[in-house]
Formats: sequence, C-alpha cells, structure tokens
Amino acid sequence: MTEHATGTELTPRDYAIIAARAADEKKATDIIVQNVGEIISVTEYFVIVTASNSRQVSAIIDAIEEAERLQANLKPLHREETRDGSWELLDYGSVVIHVFQPETREYYRLEALWNDAPVLDLAAEAGITDAVYSDRVAAMLGERKVEAADLEESRQDAELS
Repeated sequence: MTEHATGTELTPRDYAIIAARAADEKKATDIIVQNVGEIISVTEYFVIVTASNSRQVSAIIDAIEEAERLQANLKPLHREETRDGSWELLDYGSVVIHVFQPETREYYRLEALWNDAPVLDLAAEAGITDAVYSDRVAAMLGERKVEAADLEESRQDAELS
C-alpha cells in the first residue's frame, strides 16, 4: 500500500477505483471492478473495460498508468499487449487491469469466469454515473444488483427474527 498526499494509506480497492475513473475519463465502456481476492490468489481486484479500437485501448492504458503513478505513486509490475492491440493488461500485483476491444472481450468474458466475485458499485464508490454498458454486461450487473438486494433483504429479515 502507498500513502496518499492526504496522509491516508491507499488500498488495492482505491487503486482499482483510480483505474476505473481514468478509464471512464477516456470514454471506456463496460467498466467493471471485481473483487476476486477470495476466489483467486494472484490478485485482489480485476478492472475490466472495453475500448472501441486499438488506439483507444492504448489511450486508456496510458491514462490508467498515469493516474496510478500520480494519485497512488504506483507503477505496474508488468504490462502486456496483443500484437493487434485488441487487449492490453496492466499488472499492479493487487490489481490487474484488462482493456479489451469488444470482440476480444466478448470472446474471453473474464467477468463471467469470476462470476462469484463481488462487483463494486462504481456510481457509489467512484462517482461514475454515466457509464455505458453493453446489453450483456448490463444484464449481468442487473442480476448482481438483484442478488445483492435479495441478500440484504434476507439479512434484515434474519435480524428481525
């Protein structure tokens, strides 16, 4: 963890939110932050976003890298990219960021592989209120919100009993 300019320590969750905001500022779509730490041991968060073309993939990756460096004093441990620019990855250890073109994201469906992982509410936690989602990702997120609401209702019922 690194210390923020305010003196508070930033967490992997904060790093993921910084990445999501930077991606949103570059007009990324289908922005999802999954807390995969309980499911896989190699990282705590996946940030998965979509870019419309290879130039936007690179622009989003560059913006995220700059935001992490400036806001969290963080540099990636590793950066990977495909030859055709359809997928780039930044690995910060506790956070791994994937930026896909639509066809590649649809093919790999990483967010579906880790379907049990909680998804951050980016409107509440990152202030991202005008995010654009494809039908598939919007449906997945809608199902998760229903599940979360059902769990909360069950928890409240149990407390009342």
